[in-house]
Amino acid sequence: MAAQFGRRVVKGAATTAVAAVAVAALSASQAPGVTDTAQGRQSTGSQPSSDPDADNSATGNSPYYTDLPPLNSPTPTPTTGTGTPTGTGEAEAGIPATVLDAYKKAEAALGESKPGCNLPWQLLAAIGKVESGQARGGRVDANGTTITPILGPVLNGNGFARITDTDGGAYDGDTTHDRAVGPMQFIPSTWEWSGRDGNGDGKKDPNNIYDAALAAGGYLCRFGWDLSDKADLRRAILSYNNSTHYLNTVLSWLEYYRKGTHEVPDGTGTLPSGRSDDNNGSSSSPTPTPTPTSPGTTPPSSQTPGGGGSTSPSPKPPTTTPPPSTPPTTPATPTDTVDHLEDAGTAKLTATAGDAFAEKIATRTETEAGKAVAKVRVRFTIVGDTDSVFTGGESVATVVTNSSGVATAPALKAGEKTGDFTVRATVVGRAVSGLDYKATVTARQADALARTGDTALTCVAGGEFADQVELKATYKGAAADGVEATATLIKAADDATANDKGPYFKDADGKTVRTLAGLKTDANGLLKLPKLYADDTAGTFLLRINTTGGATLTVELKVTAAPSSSPSPSAS
Repeated sequence: MAAQFGRRVVKGAATTAVAAVAVAALSASQAPGVTDTAQGRQSTGSQPSSDPDADNSATGNSPYYTDLPPLNSPTPTPTTGTGTPTGTGEAEAGIPATVLDAYKKAEAALGESKPGCNLPWQLLAAIGKVESGQARGGRVDANGTTITPILGPVLNGNGFARITDTDGGAYDGDTTHDRAVGPMQFIPSTWEWSGRDGNGDGKKDPNNIYDAALAAGGYLCRFGWDLSDKADLRRAILSYNNSTHYLNTVLSWLEYYRKGTHEVPDGTGTLPSGRSDDNNGSSSSPTPTPTPTSPGTTPPSSQTPGGGGSTSPSPKPPTTTPPPSTPPTTPATPTDTVDHLEDAGTAKLTATAGDAFAEKIATRTETEAGKAVAKVRVRFTIVGDTDSVFTGGESVATVVTNSSGVATAPALKAGEKTGDFTVRATVVGRAVSGLDYKATVTARQADALARTGDTALTCVAGGEFADQVELKATYKGAAADGVEATATLIKAADDATANDKGPYFKDADGKTVRTLAGLKTDANGLLKLPKLYADDTAGTFLLRINTTGGATLTVELKVTAAPSSSPSPSAS
């Protein structure tokens, strides 16, 4: 099968030169850079990241598959069936049926919830190919859950980012460090807030392709990114795994899948071989594969613990180098040095319902001595009974501290629920006390009310008013939309008690009503009251409208007596 999978990436000076040529070609052509190999495949010359702090991503910057699409494009109009296509190009264009279905359902769901994102399912397919070889060629059950869990290498800083345990081993079975999990390779701390239930079974399982694909789509669509825009597309992909080589690999598969794909039976998809850690999926040192404790998962087999290898690695030849007498020590990461969180000058957080908060939350990570710590992930979580969200519609956001140790949360947008809620800042991968910020949403307000017309409101006793009362509410001169109002037919200018005679409204049952509550102005600040009727009492009456924010308007209503009928002339 090696000939089919293509050549693994080779490290060294020659590869670096080839990679430079490829990147130059990419810049010149506006298309993913590629170079040919002897087997007609493409290579990025990818190198593994050794930066222990490069964990600000969906995957913790775990290793990924570096295989690139064949040079021959797939058939533009693919056919659907169970037969395996002939030829490398067509075989690579085949996506396992359940996996393909999950990608398309995720695209449809995000098309409804975040239409401005313009997420193509082919992008999910490209990431799924690079992260896990489409769930190891579609090795999933009827519900979309992987037959055996797909786990990335232990993120212990040994050639990878160092992320200490955040889930108690619930997803990755490791209570010391985190590992990327599932067909889309989420690290547990990211899955905690980005996880979704894509197949409607009531669970958010990173090992399920429907859940993972929807979560990946939501992750790529956060921050209001528009994936039809090249710059936003690049930002989104790099946020998934922060590597230029990763970006180019995903873009290559995205372009390939856009030219045509077809469905193949589950378990028959082609499997990649080259990986960014150049170790065919195995960890730096063989370690037992732990058993995840999350409900509904099956224990992982002895298969590759990397980002989705297809088979167990071949045994390594014996080495003549004796093992070191003491294990190497792992250097402390910036996260390990954080002792506490401090507010970094956040002002009072108040906004009117539906508006953006003018202030942003800023938190600083510090050592015990009060020294700022850079390159630390801080998670901001909205807590409480509120529909307020961060920019992009999420209730959780993770931000890396800058050189001053400060993490600034995305802008908050107030929902329609008024009252207080909390935004809690915590350090990802470090058990230190969180820092809470109080935020308040106030009701929409109006400071002025005026009639939109000046026609006198008159009616004959026992009749109905020809004109309905229409008002416009403003706040600081601008239209005040969504402002609540109450309209009451009062007894007198100095007595706001509801009158028991004179003009009145009707409820849904046609009964007399002289107080209307729960009224609300429209998007233009306009409010049109229901039709008014008059009983048999003549005189001048008052209608008072009050809004949240203190705006008040009193409208005069006149009811004239009904004309008396002339007596019949007496007989002569």
